[in-house]
Amino acid sequence: MVTRLANRHDAPLKRGKERALVGEARVEGKLLALAFPQTFVNLSGESVARLVRRYGIDDMSRVVVVHDELDLPPGRVRVKEGGGTAGHNGLESIRSHLRSGAFIRIRIGIGKPPGRQDGADFVLRPARKAEQAALDIAVVEAAEAVEMILDEGVAAAMNRFNSL
Repeated sequence: MVTRLANRHDAPLKRGKERALVGEARVEGKLLALAFPQTFVNLSGESVARLVRRYGIDDMSRVVVVHDELDLPPGRVRVKEGGGTAGHNGLESIRSHLRSGAFIRIRIGIGKPPGRQDGADFVLRPARKAEQAALDIAVVEAAEAVEMILDEGVAAAMNRFNSL
């Protein structure tokens, strides 16, 4: 999803000091900083905190995190302001390092693990063919959600993507 936005806005991703691939673009006169942490997911807060410092962000609602979501069916996209982490280790790390949960989340559903399969094992396995098709569409929608948040605000993105 980050790569898609980087390509769309001619913002090549380069390795940064923040332990992330980082790209910048101007969209409608606004700076869009794109980052793909290069840490383990459960350490992604380290990268996000460094990026927040680099860009001088003091309002955490300007930070948008795109993540997988076990509690949504595969391919469903939802936009959320703040909230809990639902045990997601990456979100826990980000919340801890930012000392705030007020960031915006774009949740991409991957579905629940079958039977008694561990959530971590489920997340790390390759998607099945039918799931992958839905996830490919969701990546496009998540990129559109980021652009809508930048252009029209989070409420507009929530109205569009949370009603599908």
